[in-house]
Amino acid sequence: MRYQYKTQYTCSQFIEFDLNGNVVSNISFFGGCNGNLKAIAKLVDGWTVEKIEEYLKGNTCGRRPTSCADQLAIAVRKAYDGRLGSSET
Repeated sequence: MRYQYKTQYTCSQFIEFDLNGNVVSNISFFGGCNGNLKAIAKLVDGWTVEKIEEYLKGNTCGRRPTSCADQLAIAVRKAYDGRLGSSET
């Protein structure tokens, strides 16, 4: 299922991704540091929600309390737990 998450306190505005069981794929960040975010999306493609959280949760950017990577970890957990609506109609 496809999900969209509106990020908070980051340069990217939102993240889209697919979630099949606990496996995350087809990640796209909109806005933010284009090259870095494309690299993150490629690196974690096919990872589980738990693995993404293990590696990315709590990562900060400058003085911000979060980062695009941290927001991805938050988004996939919310989707997995059913606290994020699907972007499919």
